[in-house]
Amino acid sequence: MNLIIEEIKKGNKKVFKIFFDRHYGELVRHANGYLFNKDSSEDIVQEVFIYIWENADKLKIETSLRGYLFTMVRNRCFNFLKTLKITDNYEYLDFNVELITEYIFDSKDEDEKKIVYHQVLKIVDSLPEKMQLIVKLKFLQNYKYAEIASELEISVNTVKTQLRRAKTIITNSITVVLFLLEFHK
Repeated sequence: MNLIIEEIKKGNKKVFKIFFDRHYGELVRHANGYLFNKDSSEDIVQEVFIYIWENADKLKIETSLRGYLFTMVRNRCFNFLKTLKITDNYEYLDFNVELITEYIFDSKDEDEKKIVYHQVLKIVDSLPEKMQLIVKLKFLQNYKYAEIASELEISVNTVKTQLRRAKTIITNSITVVLFLLEFHK
């Protein structure tokens, strides 16, 4: 039986604190590999530790404690992604891209077209590295969700989540640019 779990079952807060401190950072990084969101990753890991503290007497660990932790975090990440009810927002994203494109091509002012185009590129370049790569694969290289997931060794739901988040960031940022251009006419 695992000595750490035995001590946690006894309510040994000092052992639990050492256990928490030793594994917290790497588990957050592990969760972030699925969620690409530090706050959500931290929440998931904290929930895992709370569960272990509250249910130590019920745990039956067949493998290593470390392996058990990583599996718990992974499973909770998957469950979290399921609760997001990720849907294919591709049509919505296309609509936003269409509006931006329409603005660029309807504008008579070449300088405005260049400004909007360069702002979109800057926004994409400012995205987190993995999100940026997913956006570029989807829209510059026309990859399908499954192809991106396979290439990056992530789930299709993670691809969709990242595209949804990128869409929000791009839409919010470019709306400000379009508003300012319209305001200064």
